This record gives sequence, C-alpha cells and structure tokens, in this order.
Amino acid sequence: MLPSTQALSAFKATQKPFIASSVVEKKPFVAHSTIEVNSPRYFYTCAAGGILACGLTHYLMTPVDLVKCRMQVNKSLYNGVFDGFKRIASAEGVRGLYLGGAPTLLGYSLQGMGKYGFYEYFKSLYGGFVGEEAAAKYKTMLYLSASASAEFIADVMLCPMEALKIKMQTSTTPFATSFLGGIRKINAAEGLNGFYKGLTPLWLRQIPYTMVKFATFEKTVEAIYKHVLSKPKDQYTKTQQLGVTFAAGYFAGIFCAIVSHPADTLVSKLNNVAKAEGESTGAIAIRILKDLGFSGVWAGLTPRIFMIGTLTALQWFIYDSFKVQTGLPTTGAVAAPKKE
Repeated sequence: MLPSTQALSAFKATQKPFIASSVVEKKPFVAHSTIEVNSPRYFYTCAAGGILACGLTHYLMTPVDLVKCRMQVNKSLYNGVFDGFKRIASAEGVRGLYLGGAPTLLGYSLQGMGKYGFYEYFKSLYGGFVGEEAAAKYKTMLYLSASASAEFIADVMLCPMEALKIKMQTSTTPFATSFLGGIRKINAAEGLNGFYKGLTPLWLRQIPYTMVKFATFEKTVEAIYKHVLSKPKDQYTKTQQLGVTFAAGYFAGIFCAIVSHPADTLVSKLNNVAKAEGESTGAIAIRILKDLGFSGVWAGLTPRIFMIGTLTALQWFIYDSFKVQTGLPTTGAVAAPKKE
C-alpha cells in the first residue's frame, strides 16, 4: 500500500535540506594561540619558524646558487642557468647540483633563527623605546631598524658556513671530500680569519637585503589588504592570508635581489681570492671591484632574481605557515580594531 500524498507532504516538511559540505575553507582565521605576542616564548617560536623558513629554502635552491656563484667567479662558464644545470648534471650527476648543500642547510638555518627571532625582538624593543604612537606613525623606520639589527647578528652566525659553501662550489678542483674535511682545511690554512674574512661584505650584502625584505614585505601586505582586498585581514581564511603572504614575499624578493647583488658578487669573489701578505680584507675588496668593473658586479643577476624571488616568497610562506600552526597571526597588516 502506497503512502498518501498528504503523508508524503507531512514527511517532507519535517526533513532539513541536505547541503553538501564544501572542501573549500570558509572560516576566517583569527589568532588563538596561548603564546603571548612579544613574550620570550613568542620570540623563540619565531626563531624556530626562521630555522625552517631559511634552512629548507636555501637548501632547495642550492642548484641555482651553485650556478650563480660559478657565474660570478667566471661569467663565461655557462650560457645561463639551465645550461649550467645541464652541464653540471652531465658531468657530476644530480648529486653534483647539491654541492655545498650541507653548509648551506646549517648556515642558513642558523641565520634564519637569528633573522626572524631577533627581528621580532628588536621590533618590540624599539617600539617600546619610542612609544606606541610614534611606532605606529613611523612603522617603516621601525621595520628597517629592527631588520638591520637582526641581520647584523644573524650574519655572524652564517659567515663560517657561507665561506665553506663558496669554496666548495667555486673551487676549480674539489675543495674537500666532506663537510668536516672542509672545516679542517680552512682552519689549517687561515685559522679563524678564513671563516670570517667575508663578514664585512656579507653585512654589506645581507643587511640591505634584509631591510628591503622585511620593510617591503610588511608594506606590501598592508597595501594588499588596504587597496586590493576589501576586508580586514582577520576576515579572511587561513589559506587566503597565506596567499597574501606568498605574493608579498615574491614582490619583496625581486627588490632584495637587485639591492644586494653587487655585494653578493663581491662575497663570491672574496672567498676565492688569495690574500697577499699584509693585505687587508678592505684592500682585497677594492682590488676585486676594480677588476670586475661596473658590468662585472652585476654578473649572475638574472638567476639571482629568480632564486631570491622564489626563495623570499617561500620563506615568508613557510614562516607564516609555522606561525599559523601555533595559533599565531600571519605577519603584517594588523587587523582593524573591533567596533564597540
């Protein structure tokens, strides 16, 4: 016996409509961490994010860095990035593309720890010195001063591994058969100076780079939320906020590469030039710059723009992803205050 029309109608009236759950994230992301912003635990968390962001990305980009460094030392060696990849892989296999990978991973992990951890620390410290009103009014100066201070410390941590990496990547004959073997070889030949003779050029490369990286990123994030998107940051999903992070990171990376490239070329050459007796690091640097000329200091810029743009975008993305996983907010563009 079939149910009557009236019975069917009554049954339908009691049922809720079925709506398929979407796989697309729709819930806005609002920071919910128990970690207090600008507390010691917050700075340690940011430092841990910096280790992941810088160590992993620089290791990933080792093949590009290898070709770039060799082109800076001998600009006629390869006919571009992909020619370099092809010739290195053909002669040494895929493993050859990751020559210098170990000091890259260790050195830039240490640098990332100092760069991101101390950036947040100095941003809080300097902001406290000048007061909340002045810090808000002169945000760009705060970003620049905090990032410069952080990078000054981070480069001291990076320099020994950068010296080893460059020697491994640019020596015409294999520099060392192992990571520890390379450390021992530099120490035996030059002592502590062998690890730190490139520190001043490294500062000249990395401090302007980091100042541009952090200030441009923060201002770009702010501009995207203010002029491109229509709502405050905390009204967007986690995925959307991280998308803004990646886009702003790539934009910042292009400027970073251009600003820091001449010093990067100098660092590559400096760690490969024999030091005459009594010759200072400054004298060697002047001699190298005279030999290179204006066009020489810009050798390898194209692969470096590709490398640094990708690298910077990935670093910010990994760093903010780590922060988000701990419940902390993504970097930049503080959400608009809630209306009372």
